[in-house]
Amino acid sequence: MEQNRFIKNIRYIAENFILFAILYLSVTFNKEFMRPVYGHSPIIGIITGSFPNFMAAYIISLFPIAPILAKKIEIKKGRLIIYVTSILVFFILTIEEIKPFVSASKTYDIYDIIASGLGSFAAILTYEIFIRKVRKHKICKKL
Repeated sequence: MEQNRFIKNIRYIAENFILFAILYLSVTFNKEFMRPVYGHSPIIGIITGSFPNFMAAYIISLFPIAPILAKKIEIKKGRLIIYVTSILVFFILTIEEIKPFVSASKTYDIYDIIASGLGSFAAILTYEIFIRKVRKHKICKKL
Protein backbone atom coordinates (compact mmCIF):
# COMPACT_ATOMS: atom_id res chain seq x y z
CA MET A 1 0.00 0.00 0.00
CA GLU A 2 2.84 2.40 0.89
CA GLN A 3 4.61 1.68 -2.41
CA ASN A 4 1.40 2.45 -4.33
CA ARG A 5 1.16 5.84 -2.59
CA PHE A 6 4.82 6.54 -3.43
CA ILE A 7 4.18 5.74 -7.10
CA LYS A 8 1.16 8.06 -7.15
CA ASN A 9 3.20 10.86 -5.59
CA ILE A 10 5.92 10.38 -8.19
CA ARG A 11 3.22 10.53 -10.85
CA TYR A 12 1.92 13.89 -9.55
CA ILE A 13 5.44 15.26 -9.51
CA ALA A 14 6.07 13.98 -13.05
CA GLU A 15 2.82 15.50 -14.35
CA ASN A 16 3.62 18.86 -12.80
CA PHE A 17 7.19 18.63 -14.10
CA ILE A 18 5.76 18.10 -17.59
CA LEU A 19 3.53 21.16 -17.12
CA PHE A 20 6.54 23.17 -15.96
CA ALA A 21 8.55 21.95 -18.98
CA ILE A 22 5.72 23.07 -21.28
CA LEU A 23 5.74 26.46 -19.58
CA TYR A 24 9.51 26.83 -19.85
CA LEU A 25 9.74 25.63 -23.45
CA SER A 26 6.82 27.73 -24.69
CA VAL A 27 8.13 30.90 -23.02
CA THR A 28 11.65 30.24 -24.32
CA PHE A 29 10.36 29.55 -27.84
CA ASN A 30 8.36 32.77 -27.70
CA LYS A 31 11.35 34.78 -26.46
CA GLU A 32 13.94 33.33 -28.83
CA PHE A 33 11.92 32.91 -32.03
CA MET A 34 8.50 34.55 -32.01
CA ARG A 35 9.36 37.93 -30.46
CA PRO A 36 12.33 38.67 -32.73
CA VAL A 37 10.30 37.87 -35.84
CA TYR A 38 6.90 39.34 -34.93
CA GLY A 39 7.73 41.75 -32.09
CA HIS A 40 7.73 44.81 -34.35
CA SER A 41 4.07 44.31 -35.38
CA PRO A 42 1.72 46.32 -33.12
CA ILE A 43 -0.90 43.66 -32.36
CA ILE A 44 1.26 40.55 -32.64
CA GLY A 45 3.96 42.34 -30.65
CA ILE A 46 1.53 42.78 -27.77
CA ILE A 47 0.55 39.11 -27.96
CA THR A 48 4.14 37.84 -28.04
CA GLY A 49 5.08 40.26 -25.27
CA SER A 50 2.26 39.11 -22.99
CA PHE A 51 2.44 35.42 -23.86
CA PRO A 52 4.75 34.51 -20.92
CA ASN A 53 2.27 35.97 -18.43
CA PHE A 54 -0.60 34.08 -20.01
CA MET A 55 1.30 30.78 -19.98
CA ALA A 56 2.57 31.29 -16.42
CA ALA A 57 -0.93 31.95 -15.10
CA TYR A 58 -2.42 29.09 -17.12
CA ILE A 59 0.14 26.41 -16.35
CA ILE A 60 0.73 27.26 -12.69
CA SER A 61 -3.03 27.36 -12.08
CA LEU A 62 -3.28 23.84 -13.54
CA PHE A 63 -0.72 22.32 -11.13
CA PRO A 64 -3.37 21.10 -8.61
CA ILE A 65 -5.46 19.24 -11.21
CA ALA A 66 -3.51 15.95 -11.18
CA PRO A 67 -3.79 15.40 -7.41
CA ILE A 68 -7.43 16.52 -7.42
CA LEU A 69 -8.39 13.99 -10.06
CA ALA A 70 -6.18 11.18 -8.75
CA LYS A 71 -7.33 11.52 -5.16
CA LYS A 72 -10.93 11.69 -6.35
CA ILE A 73 -11.60 14.85 -4.40
CA GLU A 74 -15.23 15.82 -4.67
CA ILE A 75 -15.99 18.29 -7.43
CA LYS A 76 -16.90 21.20 -5.14
CA LYS A 77 -13.63 20.97 -3.18
CA GLY A 78 -11.62 20.52 -6.38
CA ARG A 79 -13.34 23.50 -7.93
CA LEU A 80 -12.57 25.59 -4.84
CA ILE A 81 -8.90 24.57 -4.99
CA ILE A 82 -8.59 25.46 -8.69
CA TYR A 83 -10.48 28.75 -8.33
CA VAL A 84 -8.44 29.86 -5.30
CA THR A 85 -5.17 28.80 -6.95
CA SER A 86 -6.05 30.67 -10.16
CA ILE A 87 -7.00 33.82 -8.28
CA LEU A 88 -3.83 33.70 -6.16
CA VAL A 89 -1.66 33.19 -9.24
CA PHE A 90 -3.37 36.14 -10.93
CA PHE A 91 -2.83 38.38 -7.89
CA ILE A 92 0.81 37.37 -7.50
CA LEU A 93 1.53 37.99 -11.19
CA THR A 94 -0.32 41.31 -11.01
CA ILE A 95 1.68 42.42 -7.97
CA GLU A 96 4.87 41.31 -9.73
CA GLU A 97 3.88 43.43 -12.72
CA ILE A 98 3.10 46.52 -10.64
CA LYS A 99 5.96 46.23 -8.13
CA PRO A 100 8.53 43.65 -9.24
CA PHE A 101 9.87 41.48 -6.42
CA VAL A 102 11.34 38.58 -8.43
CA SER A 103 12.71 40.76 -11.24
CA ALA A 104 10.72 38.81 -13.82
CA SER A 105 9.08 42.01 -14.99
CA LYS A 106 11.16 45.08 -15.76
CA THR A 107 8.38 47.45 -16.84
CA TYR A 108 4.73 47.89 -16.02
CA ASP A 109 2.47 46.65 -18.81
CA ILE A 110 -1.30 46.49 -18.59
CA TYR A 111 -1.34 43.85 -21.33
CA ASP A 112 0.66 41.52 -19.08
CA ILE A 113 -1.94 41.91 -16.34
CA ILE A 114 -4.73 41.20 -18.83
CA ALA A 115 -2.82 38.16 -20.11
CA SER A 116 -2.40 36.88 -16.54
CA GLY A 117 -6.14 37.24 -15.96
CA LEU A 118 -6.93 35.45 -19.21
CA GLY A 119 -4.49 32.65 -18.34
CA SER A 120 -6.06 32.13 -14.92
CA PHE A 121 -9.53 32.19 -16.48
CA ALA A 122 -8.43 29.69 -19.15
CA ALA A 123 -7.17 27.36 -16.41
CA ILE A 124 -10.55 27.49 -14.70
CA LEU A 125 -12.29 26.78 -18.01
CA THR A 126 -9.92 23.88 -18.69
CA TYR A 127 -10.74 22.40 -15.29
CA GLU A 128 -14.48 22.79 -15.81
CA ILE A 129 -14.36 21.21 -19.28
CA PHE A 130 -12.18 18.38 -18.02
CA ILE A 131 -14.47 17.69 -15.05
CA ARG A 132 -17.54 17.59 -17.32
CA LYS A 133 -15.82 15.07 -19.59
CA VAL A 134 -14.74 12.93 -16.63
CA ARG A 135 -18.23 13.09 -15.14
CA LYS A 136 -19.80 12.23 -18.49
CA HIS A 137 -17.38 9.32 -18.93
CA LYS A 138 -18.25 7.95 -15.48
CA ILE A 139 -21.97 8.18 -16.21
CA CYS A 140 -21.53 6.34 -19.51
CA LYS A 141 -19.46 3.63 -17.79
CA LYS A 142 -22.23 2.95 -15.27
CA LEU A 143 -24.75 2.38 -18.08
